[in-house]
Amino acid sequence: MTTEDTRLKGLVGSAASKLEKHRGIVTVGDLLDFAPRRYRTTVADLGAPAVGDYLVAVATVESATTRTMKSRRGKMLEAVITDGRSRMDVTFFSAYGHEKELQVGRTLLFAGRVGEYRGRRQLAHPAYSSIEALHALGDLAVDEGGLIPIYRHVPGVQSWGVSAAVRVILQHLDEVVDAVPDEVRERRDLLGRLEALTALHAPHTLDDVERARHRLRFEEAFVLQCLLGMRRAERAAEVTRARRPDGRLLATFDERLPFELTAGQREVGETVLADLAADTPMHRLLQGEVGSGKTVVALRAMLAAVDSGGQAALLAPTEVLAVQHERTIRGMLGDLAEAGMLGGAEDATRVQLLTGSMSTQARREALIHIATGAAGIVVGTHALLEDVVTFDDLALVVVDEQHRFGVEQRDALRAKGEHPPHLLVMTATPIPRTVAMTVFGDMATSTLRELPRGRQPVTTHVVPAGNPRWVQRVWERIAEEVAAGRQAFVVCPRIGGDDDVEEGVDLLSEGSVGDDEADGERVPDDDAPRPLADVSGTLELLAQVPALAGVSTAALHGRMRPEEKDAVMSAYAAGEIDVLVATTVIEVGVDVPNASTMVVLDADRFGISQLHQLRGRIGRGGHPGVCLLVTGSDAESAQERLQALASTSDGFELARVDLAQRREGDVLGTAQSGVRSQLRHLSLLRDEDLIEAAREDVEIVLAADPDLSAHPELAAAVARWADEERTAYLEKS
Repeated sequence: MTTEDTRLKGLVGSAASKLEKHRGIVTVGDLLDFAPRRYRTTVADLGAPAVGDYLVAVATVESATTRTMKSRRGKMLEAVITDGRSRMDVTFFSAYGHEKELQVGRTLLFAGRVGEYRGRRQLAHPAYSSIEALHALGDLAVDEGGLIPIYRHVPGVQSWGVSAAVRVILQHLDEVVDAVPDEVRERRDLLGRLEALTALHAPHTLDDVERARHRLRFEEAFVLQCLLGMRRAERAAEVTRARRPDGRLLATFDERLPFELTAGQREVGETVLADLAADTPMHRLLQGEVGSGKTVVALRAMLAAVDSGGQAALLAPTEVLAVQHERTIRGMLGDLAEAGMLGGAEDATRVQLLTGSMSTQARREALIHIATGAAGIVVGTHALLEDVVTFDDLALVVVDEQHRFGVEQRDALRAKGEHPPHLLVMTATPIPRTVAMTVFGDMATSTLRELPRGRQPVTTHVVPAGNPRWVQRVWERIAEEVAAGRQAFVVCPRIGGDDDVEEGVDLLSEGSVGDDEADGERVPDDDAPRPLADVSGTLELLAQVPALAGVSTAALHGRMRPEEKDAVMSAYAAGEIDVLVATTVIEVGVDVPNASTMVVLDADRFGISQLHQLRGRIGRGGHPGVCLLVTGSDAESAQERLQALASTSDGFELARVDLAQRREGDVLGTAQSGVRSQLRHLSLLRDEDLIEAAREDVEIVLAADPDLSAHPELAAAVARWADEERTAYLEKS
């Protein structure tokens, strides 16, 4: 149902082009996968929708009158429709053709966006259809007492038009390919796929809908778990060179550590070293709380790889993060990072940075150091994936912020090793178990929950920007911290001037982020977008705050020249700057123990995980931290997001809130668009038990049929998932 031979053009008339343009629906399979978002009966509720909502409802015409318009020729029709409890106005500025249809007492299905005129809600020029016309479509559209499927809005095609198109398809289908094996369907008491599609698009009861949805959710979970299971089997069959530390670099580093590793760091470190010593390539996901010490664990793994005679590469999603990682690693290693240099330690290696903005000469030298093996640790961006980059002996690949990279990208770097290199993936965004199991299920998972000694608690408060006294108190609090000898961050979403947004920032749109908004069926909570705080404007503002008189300030953002950023950060770390006004360039890699306060302006425009990351920059010394989230939004979802941050510092709990609110695609990032676009029915949090059951069934199937030769339909479905991931990778490359 997904081939060129099953394109909708010619099957469903003029609706085909609109379905393709607005929803990407091209084939029969695409249309059947376009599930109704909700269902209506002949019982409506006209009191529920707000201005801006796209309404689809059954209602009865209570009154209808026509009158001549003063400013234009012709007559307009004004009607009132009711559901028996609430009423709504309906207006047609041309009454022609509508007078006969909108007769008092007639029940119709209306569709249109709710507007407002003189304080009353109205539908202006809505589409409508008679219930009799819907019944004429047959049982596959709606039957007496049955449900009317309501689809996501497609401009130019009403919901009942989509239903009619689906009916055309279903009437011509005798059977459909079913990826779920018969024995699994029987074990789990699942509908067949054609039964499920019919029950989804043409249900008689809500029980039909639930059974159909359950079946289709299970199918998604089952196929994806099968792909991950086969990938795990492929990894287990790979053979690589075991990497056992023979040198003294790691031991020397451990001896010099000015702090004691946490129990979690020691445990995960031992696990990683054991993985490196095996002749099967490591595939491990390392996640942990903000400040839990993932960088130290990853660095120790890289030093072990160098000690084994190989090289390690750290792949970061942005140049800002790559530079920060390189600087952090150099700072932690000291003279152990200065091999071949005057003053370098005896057991030292070389740390090499490679980014796209390097000069030709610097890039040429970097490529030589990497190719000859002189650079033991290589830190870079996507530039590491280029064909011109060759390694002498790549032993370990560390990927930072996995959600920014796809499977193909991490494998592209792994392909540069003479032997399959080991892989360690880091994420500072805690991942709920079902997400990790569903998206990163081909990898072993290690988690750091314990915070290093010396980390102080951070108290978080939400500050309404519309309350001048509270905002004044924000600046007074900073002044108090500075007077006590401490420092503060002020974070802005924009840089200022003619810029757009800082590199790596993914600002949320105005208003809430739910199903309606995602489908263009809800207006923003505010009438007009608010101007966002920027670094340059905030610096000017702080200079005018009486409480901050005499306080030294400076700016930091990703568009400054490297030497400028270095100078500012060095001065801030040395205590020469009291308040640093910055973008999210400080999100990771910034460690200033004396910083105790953070103010985030327009905090509602950031996601939970990014705010949690930013908050992790304070409370790193001997003083408790305070984080003040300033927001001008009253949007329900924004308030829920910020209040969640104020109520807990548990990153895993916050990740669940983030996932529930923003949906899988947003949280997993663009790199996982293959997963996102395929998750049409499955919810990674709601369907935890179902995902677990699907994984159990997959293990049984793969144990008996590892290559799925006895299950060709399932093999084809798995191949489509893999193709989707590859396509997503190519689109980003």
